[in-house]
Formats: sequence, C-alpha cells, structure tokens
Amino acid sequence: MDYQFKDIEKKWQAFWAANQTFKADNNSSKPKYYVLDMFPYPSGAGLHVGHPLGYIASDIFSRYKRLKGFNVLHPMGYDSFGLPAEQYAIQTGQHPAITTEANIATYRRQLDQIGFSFDWSREVRTSDPSYYKWTQWIFMQLFNSWYNKTADKAQSIDELVKHFESNGSAGINAVSDDDTLSFSAAEWKAMSFEAQQTELLKYRLTYLRESTVNWCPALGTVLANDEVKDGFSERGGYPVEQKKMMQWSMRITAYAERLLQGLDTIDWPEPLKEMQRNWIGKSVGAMVKFSLESQVLSPESKTVSYIEVFTTRVDTIFGVTVLVIAPEHELVQALTTPEQKADIDAYIAQTKKKSELDRMADTKTVSGAFTGSYVINPVNGGRVPIWIADYVLAGYGTGAVMGVPSGDQRDYLFAKHFNLPIIPIIDIQNIETEADPTKEGKYINSGFINGMEYKQATQTVIAELEKMGMGYAKINYRMRDAIFGRQRYWGEPVPVYFKNGLPHLISESELPLILPEVDKYLPTETGEPPLGRAEGWMYKPAAAPSKSPPVGETLEGAGYAYELSTMPGWAGSSWYWYRYMDAQNNDAFASADAIKYWKDVDLYIGGSEHATGHLLYSRFWNKFLKDLNLVVEEEPFKKLINQGMIQGRSNFVYRLIDAEGRGTNTFVSYGLKGQYNTSAIHVDVNIVENDILNLDKFKAWRPEFADAEFILEGGKYVCGVEVEKMSKRYYNVVNPDDIAERYGADTLRMYEMFLGPLEQSKPWNTNGIEGVFKFLRKFWRLFHTDAWELNISNAEPTKAELKSLHKIIRKVEEDIDRFSFNTSVSSFMIAVNELTDLKCNKRAILQDMVIILSPYAPHICEELWVLLGNAAGTLSYAPYPKFNPEYLVENEFAYPISINGKTRMNLSISLAIEGKEVEDLVLANVDVQKYLDGKAPKKVIVVKGRIINIVV
Repeated sequence: MDYQFKDIEKKWQAFWAANQTFKADNNSSKPKYYVLDMFPYPSGAGLHVGHPLGYIASDIFSRYKRLKGFNVLHPMGYDSFGLPAEQYAIQTGQHPAITTEANIATYRRQLDQIGFSFDWSREVRTSDPSYYKWTQWIFMQLFNSWYNKTADKAQSIDELVKHFESNGSAGINAVSDDDTLSFSAAEWKAMSFEAQQTELLKYRLTYLRESTVNWCPALGTVLANDEVKDGFSERGGYPVEQKKMMQWSMRITAYAERLLQGLDTIDWPEPLKEMQRNWIGKSVGAMVKFSLESQVLSPESKTVSYIEVFTTRVDTIFGVTVLVIAPEHELVQALTTPEQKADIDAYIAQTKKKSELDRMADTKTVSGAFTGSYVINPVNGGRVPIWIADYVLAGYGTGAVMGVPSGDQRDYLFAKHFNLPIIPIIDIQNIETEADPTKEGKYINSGFINGMEYKQATQTVIAELEKMGMGYAKINYRMRDAIFGRQRYWGEPVPVYFKNGLPHLISESELPLILPEVDKYLPTETGEPPLGRAEGWMYKPAAAPSKSPPVGETLEGAGYAYELSTMPGWAGSSWYWYRYMDAQNNDAFASADAIKYWKDVDLYIGGSEHATGHLLYSRFWNKFLKDLNLVVEEEPFKKLINQGMIQGRSNFVYRLIDAEGRGTNTFVSYGLKGQYNTSAIHVDVNIVENDILNLDKFKAWRPEFADAEFILEGGKYVCGVEVEKMSKRYYNVVNPDDIAERYGADTLRMYEMFLGPLEQSKPWNTNGIEGVFKFLRKFWRLFHTDAWELNISNAEPTKAELKSLHKIIRKVEEDIDRFSFNTSVSSFMIAVNELTDLKCNKRAILQDMVIILSPYAPHICEELWVLLGNAAGTLSYAPYPKFNPEYLVENEFAYPISINGKTRMNLSISLAIEGKEVEDLVLANVDVQKYLDGKAPKKVIVVKGRIINIVV
C-alpha cells in the first residue's frame, strides 16, 4: 500500500495516548534527562506554523534521548492566567475560565496532531486551583522570610524575631528598607503587635510599599517593564503612565549578586546572559551625602537635612554643579519654592506620560525643572542647585544623582541647555578621547586630589567622606525589586487579608484561596480592582491565628478584607518545572524524592524575549527555594536554547489605480505592474501556491473582489513576495492543521527543521514542503515493491549498504548532540537516495534506518517498525544503533589511470596491495593494454589512494 499518512498518523497518535507511551518514571534506574519547552499561553487563535518550531526541536531531542537509554521527562502545560482572556471577558461578559478552557482544547488538539511525545499525565495549568495553591504557598514562604546578608541566604522571619527579642536590631545584616529602626530587645518587646508587624514588613522578601509603577488606565492594571514598549502596553497598544501606588513587591535585589554569579555556571546563549548582566547592572561606587541648605520635612513629617546619592565616579565630586532628583522623589514638594511650583508641577505631569523604559533609554532629549532649593557639596562647600529630570528614576539608587558636566555627556548637555556652570576637573591636554582619568589625565580644580592618579584619588575621596561622616564605599545594582501585583481579575488571588491596615497571611490549611465570582471584570465604581466586586468575599478564620491577630482576640464584623490585587503573569511560570516532577501531589508542590531524582531542567527551549522577565524571576524563585532546602539545585535550567522565529512569507496582488487616483477592481500580475499605476494589497497566502494566485478563490475571499478582473502574464497571475512577521493582519498566517491535513505531521516536523538552523529566524515558504513529502514517500518505497507490497530481505547487507547506514548513524548523532537538526534532514535525503540506488531492502539496514529517522518522523517509523515484524509501540525505547567506524574504512580505491598525463579510465584496486603488485595488476588489465597498443611502459608511477600514471 502507498504511503497513507493520514491513517498512519491517526493510528499512532491514538496508540501513544491509549498506552501512555511517553509517561516518565520517577523511580527509574536509567539516567534522567529533563527536556522542557516554555509553556504557551493558550490564545484563541491557536497555533500557527511558527509556534511549534521549538517544540519540534525539543521533541526530536527527547525521542533521541529515550533511544539512547535515558528516562526522559518531556511535559507540557499552559500558562493560562493573563490579560487576553480577561480583555475578551470584558468585551463579551464570558468568564475567562470558559474561553481559556476552549483555547486549551484547541491547543491540545493541534499539539497531538503534530505527534509530540509529551507526558500528558503531568499536564499543568496555572489557572487550576490545584496548581495555584502552591503558587500561593510559595508566596507565603517569601512573606515569612528575610535575607541574611551574613549567611547570604533567605531565612525564616521567626529567626529574625528571635534575634530582636534577644538582641534588638544590633548585629542584623539584612536586605531591607532604608528606614529600618534601631532598637534594643526591651524596646522591641515594648512595641505593640502592629508596630512589630510594621517593622517586620521592612525585612520580608515580599512586602507592601508605595512604588512608582507603569499604570495602564485602559487595561486598568499595573504592567511590568517587559510588558511596556515605547510608552504603550504590549497587549493592545494602550498608553502607559507613571503612577505611585501601594503595591506588593518582591526583593529580587537580595539575590542580585547570586543571579549575576550564577550566569557563569549555566550553558545559555551569551547574548541572553549579557542581557541579564546589564539588567542586574552591578556598579562599584560610593554613597555621598549632600547637606540641604535648608532642612525640610519628609512626607512622614521627619526632618531631612541631606540628600544621598550613589555614584560610580566619586573622584569627580569637585566638578558637581547640579544635583538632579527624580520627579517622583518624596522630597520634591518640600524642596520646591513657591516661585518654582508651577514649573515643577507642569514637568511632573509631563513625566507621567512617559514609560519607565522610555526614561531609561539613552536619549539626547534634555528636559528638567529647577526646585529653587540647594545642597552643599561636602568636599568643597560649594552651593549646588537641585533640579528634577525624568532621566532619574525614583526606584534606582536613591532617586538622586550628582551632575558633573565636565565628566559626563548627559550632564554636559543638561548643563549647556540650562546654562549651568561647567567646572573642568581633568587636565586633558594629552588625551585624544573623552576625559577619563583612568587613562592619562590628571585632576585639576579638585582640591586635595589634584595631580593624583585615578585609583588613589577615588580611595582618597571615599576616605575623606567617611572621616566626615558624609559617605562610604558601596556596590549598587540597577535592578530593582519586582512589582508583584495586578489590578485585574484573571490571576492568582494573594493569600492575604488586612487588619488595622496591616497584611496577614491566611492559614496554609485554607489554601487554595479560590478566585471568587464577580458580576463584571472591571474595576469597581470606587476604583478598586475587579475582586472588589465579589459579594461577601471576606476572610473569616475559624479561629484567631496564633500571631496575627493575637491569640484570644475576637473577630469583629463580617470579616477581614482580602487583598484585591491578583498576582502578576510571571507568578505561576516562576516555578512550574518543579510541578511537572510530581504533578498530582496534594501535599507538596513536589515531593522531595521527585525533586532529588529530576533535580533540574537539562534542556530548556524558548524565546530570548523572556530574558529579563520570566527567566530572571525563575532563577530568583529557584534560589529562594534552594535557601529553604526545598530544592537541590541553585539554577533551574542547565542548558538553554533560544529558537529563532519563523517569519511569514507575505503575498501581494496589485490593484490598478485609475486616472482620478481611485482603486479599481482590476489586478495586475507582478511582472506587468511596472507598466501601470498600481497599489499593493496583502492577499491570503492560503489561496496562493508557488506564488500563483488561485483566481476563483481570490474572488470568493472577500465580497468586494467577487467581480475582480485580472491582467495576466503567461496565462497566470503571479503574486509579489515579501518576508514579514507572521500575523493575521498580513494574511500570511499558515495553520499547521492545513499542512498536516495536506502533507502529514511528519512532513511538517521535518520541514520546520529543514528551514534552517534552530537558533536563526527564517521565512516560512510552503513552496518547499513538497520536497520533504516526496522524501518520506521515497523512504516508504524502500520497504515495498513497485506494486506497494512489503519487500524485506533477511540477506546480509553489502559493504556499500553498511557504509551508507553508518554514515547516517554518525551524522545524525553528531547533529542532534549539537542541535543542528536542519543538516540531519539533508543527510537523511542523501542516505535514502544512496539506498534507493543500491536497491537495498535488507532488514539489517532498514530497521536501523527506521530507528534513526524516528525522532524526526515518528509516525511513519512506528508503522514501518511494525511492518518489519517488531512489537507495536516498542520503537520509542528501542536501542539507538551503534556506529561502527570500520564500515567507513575504504578497502579499495577507484584509481584514475593516466597514460602520458591523460586520464583514460578508473580501475578499482584493493588498498592492501602495494608496489610492484599494483603495477602488475594495472598492466595486466585488458583495457589498459588497449591504450598501450603493444608499447612497453617506460615508467609506472603509483600514488597510493590517489592516482596511477603510466609513461610510454
């Protein structure tokens, strides 16, 4: 029977599902290998052909590792909380759970159709309460932890409380808020419960504080930096502004150095690691206090006498001519004089329209406003004006920077624009590049460091500041604590209630805190998040908690208010790989035995766009769980590969424009468009084949084209072509369902790999898929007669057949190990052509060929495996053929026979024969004798393995 791919693929997909062929064992004696894909958000559009690229690569590698004797965990799930489902719910009133379920069903059907070897018994969904119970549980552990800088790890908040009870705050070296109190043990014990909890909140790894956030009014929520692009939301393209809000945050900054150092221990693409290094932004410098000329009151009514800045160039302090603070700095209003208030207020309003990323960008735009107040330079007593400017961020460093126009280009532009002084501090007479004392320049106008070298000057200034009590050396990081909250409905509820304005955890026994029903998925009329609409959604503990509120205190009223924000999109994806290890566990996020066995992810495949979002947060949570001895590895993902993007191949038709400049209903073929006035229109690529437009389908595509007329070339309408992003707006989306229906899943899998190197972006071109389909038919034909009857021989293979087989064994092994899947596909084609030419039908050859090809084209190989007489379903765990180099050793060589320098023929001679024996064999050859025509050779030159030359 001919290659009936539809029947074959349906058969084996059903078999794998019924027999749970790819179910991994947590207690196997085999070596483990954990292959993971970044799990998808299930959108309503389903998959297009660009989405499965990474999945196909990981599946090939998973199947290969099973053949190599590994116990492979290759799971799949869904990142199913998020904005799109909620936006759809707002528009239609349909519950996000319903649309999410429908979208997941579409994804599952499409994934199964492509033949992935996922262990579906471990499927996870972040929106499932049995899953987000453990996301909430991890949040609770973070809330109950602080970071001990001395131990360099997270520890229980109970240990901090014990220290306070015994020693007060003395000796605590913690990552904490800047305004922590100093107190004795007695003073701690004398504090009220609320005062103690307020102080502990300054140490907890997840905490509440007022933060400047990316607020999107149209979406009604806070967005992370990676969700904002050019001042607009990534989802929907709505304007984003800066706003101060009380927000949950997580102290990812506590792990900054460990996140930085850990990059040296993992096999990730260097560009991605560099992105994380830059995001973390380690800087070695100093803190400096600039005394205020006049004291002011902070928003907390505390007297403030100085502004502190962090600088990496403390040696330039003598050149400070301006102090610039963030528009959101807490002292802005206190520092603003009445004369400057209008300018300051107008500038702050203008800044709110910019996203944080826009403000961080390296731009030459210069703007700012003068507060009217001054600080005093601690090293020379100089009077320095205080300005606000949007390039300074409240959340980075102290929210203030010292401006040195003669040492920094941005400061120079700022000073020139506002006519501020510029004090030269470095003698640059002999320097061709910008002023930099680390090269050759000497300090001038710099008091006690004049004439010093850079290193000596820096150390001297820091020592002087320390002596004065006005500064000290410090390492700083650009990365800031992560905002952990969204004012949305479709996300994990935060397991917190409030009493007397303070957050308290619910009991672990009350997890999961289930997302309640609401009447609408919009903020309340009073501006609260959608969860504020849930009727009667209050915390009502069965008994008073042991610590919050105090034992014995009675519950008043209807209950305590829950936190109304939900967790951000990255919460559920920051630990999901552990749940796959033990997905059905009701007592833990994963058992200790499962974690000890699987340890970490050996191979992770996903997009580089997650570098400073998911991949950074995942490493943070993993390190935290390691600190609590809940996991065994410091890093979650050993090896990471960023797959490239499959771009769309757009097609165009060309509408004829009339004399009045209006579009007509006549369309000109591509090769003729230069003769007419036309405009290009995207056309659905699914009605184009090999760039030839199907005219009937085009007329049926859109009603306005029903009466279309065409100016053809050679009787055909040829479309234009351009490579663009695959998108519905360009009509260039190719549905994998259509490809699988027409050519089969095995063809789709091999073709996506054949397009080019995995890591590179490449355009989709359906035109080339026919060649891969023909290859699979040719492979199928090796096993059959011309009448499609099975034709397998048990005879011993020839040397040529063994050579062809072992070449492909070695090639595919090498290619898969270095993730060069596209070159394997080419090699398969060569091997099958060789075996076809040899008319090979030997079981010993073809059975191994089936195993080698099976990771790429599993359906056809499973079918052929059974046709060869093997047990059904065993191919997935068959031993991978062993490469034997002996079969590639050449035992004979086809020598070119040259007579008087002219090649006349080739003669195959064993390479074991040498010297006179070769000469005699050549001269005895009948064809050689004909060319010699009875003449005796003067000389016979033999170059072993290369050529034989006869001179007559």
